[in-house]
Amino acid sequence: MTAAANQSGRRPTTSRRLERAGIRDVAAAAGVSITTVSDALNGKGRLPDETRSRVREVAERLGYRPSAAARTLRTGRSGLIGLTVTTYGEEPFTFTEFAYFAEMARAATSAALGRGYALVVLPASSRHDVWGNIALDGTVVIDPPDQDPLVSELYRSGVPVVSDGKPGNCPVTAWVDNDHEAAVLGILDHLSEAGARRIGLLTGTSTDTYTRLSTEAYLGWCAKVGQEPVYEAYPAHDPAAGAVAADRLLARPDRPDAVYGLFDPNGTDLLAAARRYGLRVPDDLLLVCCSESDVYAATEPPITTLSLKPRKIGTTVVNLLIDAIEGVDSGTGVDIARLFPPRFRTAGNGPPPGTLMPTELIVRASSQRRSPRTTVSPPRPPGEV
Repeated sequence: MTAAANQSGRRPTTSRRLERAGIRDVAAAAGVSITTVSDALNGKGRLPDETRSRVREVAERLGYRPSAAARTLRTGRSGLIGLTVTTYGEEPFTFTEFAYFAEMARAATSAALGRGYALVVLPASSRHDVWGNIALDGTVVIDPPDQDPLVSELYRSGVPVVSDGKPGNCPVTAWVDNDHEAAVLGILDHLSEAGARRIGLLTGTSTDTYTRLSTEAYLGWCAKVGQEPVYEAYPAHDPAAGAVAADRLLARPDRPDAVYGLFDPNGTDLLAAARRYGLRVPDDLLLVCCSESDVYAATEPPITTLSLKPRKIGTTVVNLLIDAIEGVDSGTGVDIARLFPPRFRTAGNGPPPGTLMPTELIVRASSQRRSPRTTVSPPRPPGEV
């Protein structure tokens, strides 16, 4: 600002804010009506391709962007979808610190943007009414526990919900999950084939489907093969509790010779506990944990991990949710109009449709026993005894 401008009390022209172009400006510049601009930009109406292209070029040149408020009034949608983890209720939990949730959220965000929606990450609970302050077209809920009050409230409010995880008794529109029973049985077979005779489990205390089904699969396998279950459970939202549980598991008089940990930090927790007790991995203890972290490729030894493919799940849950919002058949053979009248599933229509995603066991040194070394003597000269 110059001294002259200061003395005159007038603002310089360079400080004047550039006004945002409106739909009337686009209509005037293109020589068409406001209705034609709206139809051209929203892919509606019966307009010549030349007119539609000209309107879009003018809108781009003027930097016109439709108002979010106007779109909401026109379509009845805000263009916002929510994402939250309700597994641990009101317990403090920063889910992005876990590789699975971070990968899933990134994929969900990209999928939402690709279809013209913004994804908002929300806490399961807050002393501020953040849920009431945001108009959501739908919500993705990760691993909801049985009788989840948030899912029930969204259902009563007419907000479609798709869950990452089988929903149990929660009224969701659709769900996506892995076959956790098959995954756990595959891991237990893998450890048995590697020589394990007493396999332990590090599990959680929550009621979400992942924890419950994985634990039930382990207990069923133990009953089938005649092994006494050896496991420790802890609140998975508390990282410090995982280290304590790992220590308890390896301190037991019936200590396992192999362990599967259900959660991301379990690999490092078990590795540290094994070292404290003088156990060599994999010679004395075989280890597998469920994680998406690349860290386990560089530990000593590298730890075998189960991947739940969170990127595929994140993309799929968002597409299913937006299909439900827009009333589009997602290719599952489900009658969207019947299943979600007008925007969500009603309780009388039977169980919600589900999609199962494959898992992948990434085998590393921690779950493979080293072959015993053999000494080969040099050949003896002929005639020597």
